[in-house]
Amino acid sequence: MFLTISTTGTPERPATDLGFLLHKHPEKAQTFSTSHGTAHVFYPEASVERCTAALLLEVDPVALVRRGKGKGRGGAPDAALAQYVNDRPYAASSLLSVAMSTVFKSALSGACRAMPERAEETLPLRIEVPALPARGGAELVRKLFGPLGWSRVDAVAVPLDEQFPEWGDSRYVRLVLEGELRLADALRQLYVLLPVLDDAKHYWVSPDEVDKLLRAGEGWLADHPEQKLITSRYLARRWGLTGQAMERLELVRLAESDDLDVESIDNAVDETADTEERPVPLAEQRRTAILAALSGAGASRVLDLGCGQGQLVQALLKDVRFTEIVGVDVSMRALTIASRRLKLDRMGERQAARVTLQQGSLTYTDKRLKGYDAAVLSEVIEHLDLPRLPALEYAVFGSARPRTVLVTTPNVEYNVRWETLPAGHVRHGDHRFEWTRAEFRDWAGGVARRHGYAVEYVAVGPDDPEVGPPTQMAVFTITVADETEKGAKAA
Repeated sequence: MFLTISTTGTPERPATDLGFLLHKHPEKAQTFSTSHGTAHVFYPEASVERCTAALLLEVDPVALVRRGKGKGRGGAPDAALAQYVNDRPYAASSLLSVAMSTVFKSALSGACRAMPERAEETLPLRIEVPALPARGGAELVRKLFGPLGWSRVDAVAVPLDEQFPEWGDSRYVRLVLEGELRLADALRQLYVLLPVLDDAKHYWVSPDEVDKLLRAGEGWLADHPEQKLITSRYLARRWGLTGQAMERLELVRLAESDDLDVESIDNAVDETADTEERPVPLAEQRRTAILAALSGAGASRVLDLGCGQGQLVQALLKDVRFTEIVGVDVSMRALTIASRRLKLDRMGERQAARVTLQQGSLTYTDKRLKGYDAAVLSEVIEHLDLPRLPALEYAVFGSARPRTVLVTTPNVEYNVRWETLPAGHVRHGDHRFEWTRAEFRDWAGGVARRHGYAVEYVAVGPDDPEVGPPTQMAVFTITVADETEKGAKAA
């Protein structure tokens, strides 16, 4: 991927001031690591009259496949060939936007200690992107950049094959922008519009993307005639996030039209007067109880068996006491969603070293699961057919043998308190069974006796005096070490 930024100058205002504004010296070629490859910044020309800065992003195809499990061509986990045969390493996309935010972070914010007044001035800019994917063609490129102050928006479609003109044009264009703009404004526009034109992001779009969009779109997005399209595509058509962004952009537009601050018109609700106490979701109460039990057991290396979409793994990562967290699930789709939730592709090395997601079946022994302080089976056992429970029991308690095991499962007696749950129905269509408190204690007690564990029971959620809590949890603590542990202690 390649992008150049050029400007012209005079002896009084030399073009090489571009180096100060980008915080990259024209006489140096610099290299930066990104999550998917290496970014290079260099200056093909640097004189008083003309200066050009180039950003070259070399994408590592292997890293792209390993970490790019999010949305976008080559990102779908079920599109095996598309992982390797795609345009990701070559055409400007969200990968280039992320590289820009890393390499030109200060320039994007408009900060320049050396030349603060120059950063606020407009410059005669020329920006070239040789290969830009454009879903919507050259016409959409002109619609997006045309209203933003550029005197020239030149988007030339790239033919599929120059030797065969009858095949027509590809969806790629060669983009040239020329005009008098602040450098920070030009970079912010590119940061937003490159992935918008590509219409595919290489990472999971989370709620914090709304804030990124509004920061980068400050001063131009609120009044853009294609605001809805830009917002929708940038947020990967996640309609909830798009709605939030559109509402906040409308507040910005109204504030600007009345020359007011956004805060002064966004005062319809007095948050300090909202004293209603909202119930804590049961899933959150379960995670709180699990974290408390793990802390009480002194666990630092934890298995989340049947981790699903990674909610508990995410909660464990927030607590530095848990130094190693392994999420295991049989579903690759669930693991892909968990990876997106955790933002593994953008996680720092130190944090990423704490977490592992791996595929595995809990009804088979797995030597990878041995040696951990604790294992959690949260809302897992009820998804198995009853004849398969002994296999899970041996795989966890007989083979892996963590010091502590936490098992949570619904209490079927509490189901009568769910007004929306018809009589005789389980809480989830995939539940093979739901136990009473007596049935759960009978099973847990047998497991503890057979494998050398003590077991205690914890109520999760409101403990109804008649039917008990909505969730029941068993806390198993090992009392009989296996032969390997005994030998190690004796030595």
